[in-house]
Amino acid sequence: MITIREVAERAQTSIATVSRVLNNLDGYSEQTKVKVLKAAEELGYESNAIARSMIIKKTNTIGVVFPNISSMITYEFLNGIEDVTYKNDFSVIVSYTYSQPERMMKALRTLYEKRVDGIIFTSDEVTDDYLNYLEKIDIPVVFLSTKSEKSTIPYVKVNDFAAAFDAVDYLIKNEHTNIGLIAGNPDDTIAGIPRIEGYKAALKKAGLPVREEFIRYGYDFSFNDGKSRFEDLINENPDITAVFAVSDEMASGAITAAHQMGIDIPGQISIMGYDNTMISEVAYPALTTLAQPLRKMGSEAVKLLIKMIKGDQFKEEVVLDHSVIERQSVKKRNKSES
Repeated sequence: MITIREVAERAQTSIATVSRVLNNLDGYSEQTKVKVLKAAEELGYESNAIARSMIIKKTNTIGVVFPNISSMITYEFLNGIEDVTYKNDFSVIVSYTYSQPERMMKALRTLYEKRVDGIIFTSDEVTDDYLNYLEKIDIPVVFLSTKSEKSTIPYVKVNDFAAAFDAVDYLIKNEHTNIGLIAGNPDDTIAGIPRIEGYKAALKKAGLPVREEFIRYGYDFSFNDGKSRFEDLINENPDITAVFAVSDEMASGAITAAHQMGIDIPGQISIMGYDNTMISEVAYPALTTLAQPLRKMGSEAVKLLIKMIKGDQFKEEVVLDHSVIERQSVKKRNKSES
């Protein structure tokens, strides 16, 4: 294996200077930098990705930024991403930001410093600060399960409004008219507001009233959110016959709360989720849900990013199809049921 000492000898400079060049630090002339990189290339020195990337200007590395979203959604996204990166000889660096702006900016800076060839930015709200930084670093970016009206950055997602509409429409077609909603954060423009508005639009189209007392707002689409909101919703509105929860984790929390309250699912109340993660299959009863093609979303996002890394520059919106997955948590009511 070629050592850094051999590179220094070939370049006729010190080991310290070679280290500084290969780690992209300062303290040397442009002429010295060229000599070091030429020596490293000639000798085939590849002790780390930095040396190789400075020679060929690529690291074959993609950064992925995740906020505070379900680990099951993250799992499916990453499976889809790695299906494609593996076949294309790319590696993946993952950062979790927990929806904290400071951590997000640090993650983006770190990915840039690691010289990733591109970034997949998932799910979180795209703030002006994020956009300004992404524009400044000028490397390919694809949004996954999010988008920005202020940017031409390509994105891959489903239509959350239409998906929520179809979920509620499915409950209506099963003869439910008193339908509760366990919603996300009403300030969330990415997944919160569109799913709330889809719920309301489906009710209006069916000629049903939108009753604010039938809505409970959560924060992070979590199991605990679903559990606590279901308890409050049903205690305050015992006439509800179906509940649409805007994530499978929320729906699973609602099912658990129902069991603890002695409520039969779906005999007394039907529950529908959103996402079609693994939890929807292991819940009891198995969860009827609105499926996002999560794995495919990850695959499509990285395919788009690799195109951009190879030089294609374009705005592309990839909106994938959603579907209703029927299992056992929704019951068709008889019209005679009160």
